[in-house]
This record gives sequence, C-alpha cells and structure tokens, in this order.
Amino acid sequence: MSGLLRRHRDFRLLWCGETAGRFGAEVTNVAMPLIAVSTLHAGTFAVGLLGACGWLPWLLIGLPVGVWVDRVRRRPLMLAAAALSPALFAAVPVLARYGRLTLGVLIAVALLTGAAAVLFQTAYSAYLPTLLDPADRPEGNAKLHGSASAAGIAGRGAGGLLVQLADAANGLLANAATYLVALVCLLGIRHREPRPGTRGRPSRSLTAEVAEGLRWVARDRWLRTLTLFGAASNLALMGYQSMTAVFLVREVGLSPGAVGALLALAGTGGVAGALMVRRIADRLGTARATLLFELGLSTAALLIPLTAPGAGTLLYVAGAGCVSAGVVGGNILKAGFQQRYCPPELLGRLTASTAFLNYGTLPLGALLGGTLGAALGLRTALWITTAGVPLAALILLFSPVRTVRDLPLGRGEAERATGPEGRDGAAALPGH
Repeated sequence: MSGLLRRHRDFRLLWCGETAGRFGAEVTNVAMPLIAVSTLHAGTFAVGLLGACGWLPWLLIGLPVGVWVDRVRRRPLMLAAAALSPALFAAVPVLARYGRLTLGVLIAVALLTGAAAVLFQTAYSAYLPTLLDPADRPEGNAKLHGSASAAGIAGRGAGGLLVQLADAANGLLANAATYLVALVCLLGIRHREPRPGTRGRPSRSLTAEVAEGLRWVARDRWLRTLTLFGAASNLALMGYQSMTAVFLVREVGLSPGAVGALLALAGTGGVAGALMVRRIADRLGTARATLLFELGLSTAALLIPLTAPGAGTLLYVAGAGCVSAGVVGGNILKAGFQQRYCPPELLGRLTASTAFLNYGTLPLGALLGGTLGAALGLRTALWITTAGVPLAALILLFSPVRTVRDLPLGRGEAERATGPEGRDGAAALPGH
C-alpha cells in the first residue's frame, strides 16, 4: 500500500468496504438474470424488467433521499443501507430451497436492494468529501473507482462460476457476505462528520429543497451538460447490458461460467481506465480527457453485436472493455468535478438531482432492451442499443466541454470561462 491507503486509516476502511460491496453487487448483476433465465425460465422481456427494477428506486425516492442526506449525518444512513442488503439477498436462496422463489419475489428483492443502494450511494457521495482533504480527493476517487472495477472483474467471474457450481440462487449468499464485510468496515471508521448546519436557516418543505437541487442542475450549464449526457448514455448502456447475459447464453452458446469469465475479462478495461485517467487528465486537461474517455472509447461498443462463438468472443471483450474504460475514467473525472464545484451544503441534493436523471434512465434502458430483444431479436436489439452509446457522447462534443481544456474548479471560474449565462441558464446548450 502507498499514499492515501497507507496513511489514512478511515479511508482505508471505506475503501475496503466499498470494494467488498462492489464485488457483491457484480455477483448480483450476473446471478440475478441467470436466476431468472435458468431457475425461473423467464423470457427476454422479464429479464429486462428485472434489471429495470434494480434502478427504478432512483426515480421513486432519489430526490427526497437527497434532501434527507443534506439534513442529517451521512454515515448512519450508509450503515442502515449496508445492513438491509445482506438480509434481502440471503432470503433468495432460502426461498429457492423451499420452492417459494418466484419472479415476483425476485423483482421485490431487486426493488428493495435498489432502494438501499439509492440511500447508500447518495450518502456516500456526500460523505467522502468530508473524509478527505481537497488535495487527497483525486487520489481517493481514482483508488475507489479503480478498486471498484477490479472488484467488478472478480465479481463477474465469481458470479458466473458460483452459478455454475452452486446454482444461481445460492450464488447470492456470497453477495450477502460481502455486504456484511462492508458493514463491519463502516462500523470501524472513527471519523465523525459534523451535523449539517441548519441553525439560523429557515425551515423549508421537502418539495422546496428538492426544487432547489433541480434548479441548480437545470440552470448551470456544466451540471446540465454532464447530467444530460449521463442520462442518454445510461439509457443506451443499460439497453445492451440488460440483454448481455441472455445474448451470450442463447445466441453465442456460452455456459454460465463462461459468461462470468467473459464479463470479468471485459471488465479489465475499467481498471485500465482508472489507472490511466489521472495521467491523461494531467496531460490533456480534465475536459479534453472527458471527451477522450466518453466519446473516443465509446465507439468500440459497436463491436459487441459482432460477438460470435469461439474466437468471436474476443470482439465482445474488446468492445465492452473499451466502454468500461471510458465509463470508469469518465466517472472519476465527473466525481472530482462535482466534489470541487458543488457547494457542500447542497451536495446531497445535487448528487440526488443528477442521479435522479442519470440513473432514472437505467430502468427505461432495461425495459427498452427487453422490448427490442423480444420484438426484433437479441442481435438486432444489440445493434440499436450499442449505437446509442457513442451517439449519447455527442452531447459532450456540442457543449461547453469542447471549448475548454479543464472542467471548472468552482462557480466563479465557470462564469469567467463561459460568460454570466453559465450561472442562470439564459443561453441554451449548443446542440440541444
């Protein structure tokens, strides 16, 4: 260990817990659709619906959770979410053992664990800047995203292998265990954040505070650009990812274990993206690096529908690997930008507002993928949804991101770079 991991005990615990939780989440991403396909014999649309339910809570509760996160300490919320998830995942194999597992039960588990993820992720995004000094945040973001990608590789491979060896439902026991590890790590953190300052501020309704966060995103051209791009990109990403497991099993003819191994191999791109992003951003600038990762690498998504048996599976690895590198690198740059740019007292609401729009398209993308797959066939549906990945990145190309070397450090710098209309949204975004 070096740098931040060596000298910052609380960050080390947060890093270990987040890595364990991400491993478990990737086991779930592989195991849940395979449970639906192999155990419950669900169709393509049903698998897409299951994927949608995991993200639907961002639309249902994301905005009020953001207000809540700004009003209270964040660590207790993270602990509550980390405690709920293992209980829900452990219930799946128990119900399967006694013949009580149905698609409805699986959808309910996806909805509830998705709600826990909304609570955890919103609180976590606002908690991290209180744990790290500003100078340590770029390193912290890179390490967290890099380890998450590495855990994703291991989780996808382990998910496929667990499904093949222990059956799909029992594979979720490993997921429950990883969330318990995350819970223990969170309990060990000594840092206690101050209660958010509300004294001296007038009490306002939930609706008013939700509206404030949405107004900030709508009126600020930088937040607006990145949020619109994230929403469009996630629609396309989830559109093809919701069909990936079914496509690889039914069209390419792979076993569940081979599916997990292929997903894990493609996930190495995310690790590469995390390792490269800081060096590339230092050389090119954060705005230009964002274009490189999100637009340049995303065009490789068009290799995915060409996947075929045998050596043709390498096309999936290359395409999905480049997309993974672009997504992880872009997420690191965006996380660093938001932590610097957003006022701390609004960070929860702004995180929730952007996530509401970004993640809100994920269930729509899953439903879109399932519908297209059922109506047109899996390979044709993949062509349509993977083409949407580079098309979504054109939002960045025709935006203020293209005109600067670096994303702004704060609101004042943004106004100097783009003019006063960057604050109040008086000018429309180019290309929108």
